[in-house]
Amino acid sequence: MTRLHILILGGTSEASSLARAIAEDTRMAPVLSLAGRTATPALPPIPCRLGGFGGIQGLVDYLRAQGIEALIDATHPFASQMTAHARAAAAICGIPVLRIDRPPWMPELGDDWTMVPDIAAAARALGATPRRVFLTIGQKELAPFRAAPWHHYTIRSVDPPAPSLLPPRAAVITARGPFAEAEEHTLLLERRIDVLVTKNSGGAATEQKLAAARRLGLPVVMVTRPATPPMPKVADADAALGWIEVRIHEAAPRRV
Repeated sequence: MTRLHILILGGTSEASSLARAIAEDTRMAPVLSLAGRTATPALPPIPCRLGGFGGIQGLVDYLRAQGIEALIDATHPFASQMTAHARAAAAICGIPVLRIDRPPWMPELGDDWTMVPDIAAAARALGATPRRVFLTIGQKELAPFRAAPWHHYTIRSVDPPAPSLLPPRAAVITARGPFAEAEEHTLLLERRIDVLVTKNSGGAATEQKLAAARRLGLPVVMVTRPATPPMPKVADADAALGWIEVRIHEAAPRRV
């Protein structure tokens, strides 16, 4: 039986959930692609590749060489370049593409959010008065905070950041979510945090830091996510399964 060849661009919990859900389905031949930015990624039980493609043309070459028939972009909400490349490469190859776009977090009663467009604006939003800052923006975009060295930073990321990126007065916590609200509440108290800085990634794995900040009355500097190009989108892995089913049925007549 010929199987539907699917490439999943991953790095999120949605990508992992989808990979696990289709791992035993003999109607599909999935591959999960990870950018390789995490030193020890959690790998689901399907074939995986690590590393970038080298731009749009590199992705096009891979799709054609592997006979990929459907492309699912389940990258991080802030991986806007990869999403744009996925859309462009799928159009060039004439294959369907889907974006799993988890809903962003929304402020709730009691929240004190300052919305900013990017990381540099987040650093500026901290102001001139020294504060104890909890940074949960990953390990790659810390450099703008070096311009605000008067703050004390607690930085949490999956892998330790490069020392050259760290602002002065920085303490690093390496940890992988999900995190419980009680854990986050304790951390904010123990570190005497004054303000939380985060990206609006959405999802449940790291959402409880917002609940803990709300409970303590702490302000949050929230980096808004970049816009995504026009393309079919679903909110989660379950909805992506439905999209795959349609692709399988569409392909079936060509395989008789």
